[in-house]
Amino acid sequence: MNLETFFRGHPKVAAAFSGGVDSAYLLHEAVKWGADVKAYFIKSQFQPAFELEDARRLAQELGVEMEVIELDVLADQQIAMNPKDRCYHCKNRIFSALMARAQADGYTEILDGTNGSDEEGDRPGMRALAEMEVLSPLRICGLSKEEIRRLSKEAGLFTWNKPSYACLATRIPSGQQITEDLLVKVEKAEAALIEMGFSDLRVRVFHGGARIQLPGEQVMDAVRRREEIIAKLKPWFADILLDMEGR
Repeated sequence: MNLETFFRGHPKVAAAFSGGVDSAYLLHEAVKWGADVKAYFIKSQFQPAFELEDARRLAQELGVEMEVIELDVLADQQIAMNPKDRCYHCKNRIFSALMARAQADGYTEILDGTNGSDEEGDRPGMRALAEMEVLSPLRICGLSKEEIRRLSKEAGLFTWNKPSYACLATRIPSGQQITEDLLVKVEKAEAALIEMGFSDLRVRVFHGGARIQLPGEQVMDAVRRREEIIAKLKPWFADILLDMEGR
């Protein structure tokens, strides 16, 4: 099956839209093949501000209506306590909210941007998606991340080379309670590093400190700029470590 065939068979759909590479290409293809599509962005404590900005820009460029749903995921203790299956509980909460809003708008089929490169063993949330009968067209059509980037570039989407970005909750070790304060610290620390010119990075919480992970080719630049990085991140973390292995 290809995406044209998929959207011919599913002409009216609601799309979970994160503003990332995969969901952006999915939305583009829905428009391209004439589907009646509405995008829904779930704004929780787990999404940084730039993701919403990118989502709004892309939806505007494609001429797609996008609704932002505010959701307090930390109100659910099964999520806030951060067990190993946190992602399962989080997906359930997010897609339950999305489905309720979409159904009220007249959309009964829900899509997400899971692609053919996403292994089920690496994505515990995929079990929740299957249970809720969320459709993943990119995965159904066997499109890999590499192919989606190439096709996105050909389509002129600004997201084609956007680094993959897992939610902020992944920066906190399983078993450690997730708080809004800690998420804000991580988001601000990562934003500071991006402002310094670093990219495709993670700031992971490590025994109360920050463990910076950068692509290998950026590590030595970080070593040279050690004092600058410390000064930038000190407002949020007293201890700052650099992972020398890189991402």
